[in-house]
Amino acid sequence: MVITKKSSPESAIRLSDPFLEREKSQYNNPLPSREFVLQILAQQGVPMQFGELAAVLEITDEEQPLFERRLRAMERAGQVLINRKGEVCVADKLDLLPCRVSGHKDGFGFAVPDGVSGEDIYLPEREMRKAMHGDHVMVRLAGTDRRGRREGRIVEVLERAQSTLVARAYFDHGVGVAKAEDRRIGQELLLEPEGHGGAGHGQVVMLEIVSYPDEHRPAIAKVIEVLGNYADPGMEIEVALRKHDLPHVFSDAALAQAAATPAKVRKKDLDKSRVDLRSLPLVTIDGETARDFDDAVFAERQGKGFRLVVAIADVSHYVQPGDALDGDAVARGTSVYFPRRVIPMLPEALSNGICSLNANVDRLCMVADMQISAKGKIKGYRFYPAVMNSKARLTYTQVWDWLQKGSDSPLLPQLQTLHQLFQVLLAARTRRGAIEFESVETQMVFNEHGKIDKIVPVTRNDAHRLIEECMLAANVCAADILLKNRHKCLFRIHEGPTPEKLLNLRNYLRLLGLALGGEDKPTPKDYAELAEKVALRPDAPVVQTMMLRSMQQAVYAPDNVGHFGLAYDAYTHFTSPIRRYPDLLVHRAIKAVLAGGKYKPGKWLALGEHCSMTERRADDASREVQAWLKTYYMQDKVGEVFSGKISAVTGFGVFVLLDDLYVEGLLHISELGKDYFHFKKEQQAIVGEKSGLQYRLGDAVQVRVVRANLETVQVEFALATRGVPVAGEEKAPTKRKSSRSRSKAKPLAVVAAVEDVSPLVEDVMPTESQSPAPARRQPARNRRAKPAVTPEAVVADVAPPAEIPEPVSTSAIESTPEPVAVERAKRPPRRRRTP
Repeated sequence: MVITKKSSPESAIRLSDPFLEREKSQYNNPLPSREFVLQILAQQGVPMQFGELAAVLEITDEEQPLFERRLRAMERAGQVLINRKGEVCVADKLDLLPCRVSGHKDGFGFAVPDGVSGEDIYLPEREMRKAMHGDHVMVRLAGTDRRGRREGRIVEVLERAQSTLVARAYFDHGVGVAKAEDRRIGQELLLEPEGHGGAGHGQVVMLEIVSYPDEHRPAIAKVIEVLGNYADPGMEIEVALRKHDLPHVFSDAALAQAAATPAKVRKKDLDKSRVDLRSLPLVTIDGETARDFDDAVFAERQGKGFRLVVAIADVSHYVQPGDALDGDAVARGTSVYFPRRVIPMLPEALSNGICSLNANVDRLCMVADMQISAKGKIKGYRFYPAVMNSKARLTYTQVWDWLQKGSDSPLLPQLQTLHQLFQVLLAARTRRGAIEFESVETQMVFNEHGKIDKIVPVTRNDAHRLIEECMLAANVCAADILLKNRHKCLFRIHEGPTPEKLLNLRNYLRLLGLALGGEDKPTPKDYAELAEKVALRPDAPVVQTMMLRSMQQAVYAPDNVGHFGLAYDAYTHFTSPIRRYPDLLVHRAIKAVLAGGKYKPGKWLALGEHCSMTERRADDASREVQAWLKTYYMQDKVGEVFSGKISAVTGFGVFVLLDDLYVEGLLHISELGKDYFHFKKEQQAIVGEKSGLQYRLGDAVQVRVVRANLETVQVEFALATRGVPVAGEEKAPTKRKSSRSRSKAKPLAVVAAVEDVSPLVEDVMPTESQSPAPARRQPARNRRAKPAVTPEAVVADVAPPAEIPEPVSTSAIESTPEPVAVERAKRPPRRRRTP
């Protein structure tokens, strides 16, 4: 290595760095910027040893360790590559692409290029021996495979994604191997002879990777924790927590801060800015098993219109930026809801204690005080901190019973006013054109062993929808106050359909003789009008499925682009700070506006990406647990025959949702009959080449359960009557394909999708974070489409209800008030992660 002399960072070459001022603003002793390092390497025209590059940039002896760290960071980012000779090379000049590896359970994988849209790069199994799912690698293109896909070679692993993982341990003749629970990691790991950690054959363990795989040898690991046997009660949750790297143990500092947090509101908490609302008859309305309450409501008549008060727990008073509780909360991002277990964002002392708006105790809150016209338009609003005292802890069932049958409770008149306001807001929602699909939700009922006893439909009523509309109004006002005051925050954004997805939808609608308005840029109202048009058709759920699939995923971002599904110009999350970190950020931002200041938590864009990631992570973990429980539930039903409907169509078969059990499984293409079957994407059908049999989305079939595989978490079916769908049998036309749907098909009761369908769904309200079985709210109806059981293939944000209703999509818009607990059908992994 060339030893550089001591020099001043103010040398001529360092002063010529075009990004010097930026570096100075971030560091006391700025190094050459990444862009400048790349510029110098490009000017030199050849790979350079570290010492040579340091000499050119006049790096001092004291700066060398820091400069080497910067180069390593640039290598991890795929900007440079340090070759086996120790030379620093510009990655762009090596014809290499920085990519993220996406593994497949069958051994091959794909390299997803960083920040580049387009086709992923196929990695054959021999290349996947060098890396693991999630690794950041440099890939060189190596032509195309036999299917015409771009194929690549892994040249360098820049950064390993896995250091620990959850796996099953197996032993044979004293040799231990482990198979990762994440099926995208296809390689077996060899266990160190002294690293078995007391694990037994087939037990679930946590591994620490000692050495990583290459093309000639497997990864080597050691057992650091034995979790137990695979079928132990609760094991599915323990696996999901570790597999998805979910923080589930609070730090000692956070627990100490929670313990030191006062259990009651103190006099010193009531400063002059806090409005006293303790005499206002605010009430909470939640599920029967709820244990945390972060929203309370009150409504009264004001002239021809209404006054609506939405009080939300003032979590920001107790969780300050940068403290221990804040650190744990941002890492978690959201509470995670599993059947019979919740991983809360905040410790119970806050989520169920001082921050929970429990009845008949003083609590601090943030209030959205709104004036709403008789037409449902928000005429004015103000936000302010307050102290309140909830007059009652009410349930949805109780409130709906009072509204229907009456009650002698002094709270009934207020509830009747709330219901009148709900009807006004619902009418405004319809006029606005917000998109909504109806579906039948389900819930899991468990036995004493923690396994599913049965899966039943969930009934919801106007009390659920009443609360949802109140929360939507508060969220819209929160977005508006921040926009008007030009204060940055995280908006909940949902963009319209992409051109490609829109084209797929229009092609499908054309086959049915339908059309979506709006040409290249349909509005939410165009979608809503189509939903209303098909509401009474027997294939309404199928059309809803395709409409859902055309939409994008709702995410958090600092740049407001509106919310397509809800038909709002601006929307954010304000109403659930106990369980969602973005809501806590919005509270802090509003408080800063009220104080005439600015809240600066750091980089808003990075925060949005992180919060979106934690939301998806929670969804994936919850969905996986429910899929495992359903598979376990079906094990004693192997051989039984059930009726169901095709909920998804793929090139390898169809997925069927059972009518009475609400469980989805695969009917493989080889089980469809003795024929050559072909997938017709535009028709969402599999068609027999000789027989002309068609298996289409929504068709009724009778199936026999042939397998419930816990290893793959997959339920598999065979046709009970081979070769013929129960409903909708149709011969494929030999000359001309019909563009009309069958008129005699039975009404459909299923909505599903093969592709990504987690478009606009999200929860608007708080969840019972600590509740083992919180009650789920559903979105308000504004389009009365035919109710449809939504299979796991459709993704949405729904809260876990009493007995944990399954996370199934209830609406295409973000109007479900409680936490995300989404499910999709188990299908073979695709190149990119599913939503």
